[in-house]
Amino acid sequence: MATAEVISISEPQVSAPPDSCMICTSDLWKTYDMGSEQQVHALRGLNLQIHRNEYIAIMGPSGSGKSTLMNLIGCLDSPSRGQYWLNGQLVSELDDDELARIRNKEIGFVFQPFSLLARATALHNVELPLIYAGLPSAERTTRAKEALAAVGMEPRMSHKPNELSGGQRQRVAIARALVNRPSIILADEPTGNLDSQTGGEIMALFDRLHAEGNTIVLVTHEHDIAEYAHRVVNIKDGVVERDEAKK
Repeated sequence: MATAEVISISEPQVSAPPDSCMICTSDLWKTYDMGSEQQVHALRGLNLQIHRNEYIAIMGPSGSGKSTLMNLIGCLDSPSRGQYWLNGQLVSELDDDELARIRNKEIGFVFQPFSLLARATALHNVELPLIYAGLPSAERTTRAKEALAAVGMEPRMSHKPNELSGGQRQRVAIARALVNRPSIILADEPTGNLDSQTGGEIMALFDRLHAEGNTIVLVTHEHDIAEYAHRVVNIKDGVVERDEAKK
């Protein structure tokens, strides 16, 4: 691997990110108040740029801040200080309703536990983000079928999660992440509940999605999974410790 430049934590806040930048954080802090005048700084002025159609893995030990960073990138939380731009929009200062809209429109989530509704079919699980977006029924069905077809699951769209294997459930979860045509796919330990062979099949699917133009951010603690990415960012003590791009 060739080592890329690590962005200085003293870099000043920016008025706007570069046009090619999908994710841009500037002096990003997240501080938790633990009571009794105790504070925990999960992020300490972190600077990171991820460009369109990049495939990046974020790694770090427990307590490094990578989960906090994932929550901020995914608009599941707001920073204590600093700026976060997503697809050209400053999201670090938005309220909860605006963050919910950004999550539904811009980000496709893939989680380790699959997070599928047990009593719903694969088709209905994939339709859910479109229901929240207010799309009419016919359009929801068409787009959900297209997303399931893209991950090879259209033949099993009428099956419920307990009728599917772990790999098939994760494919449904990926279809759900794709259905709103998001700017970025955020995957948190997507192979954590899968055997190595099935995990390899899921990572091959991410390779294909990246080749088709998707921006992918993969959060993992597994080095063999991180090897699928084209760039690996290591987080330690709330800052970027190392940023490496493959040749």
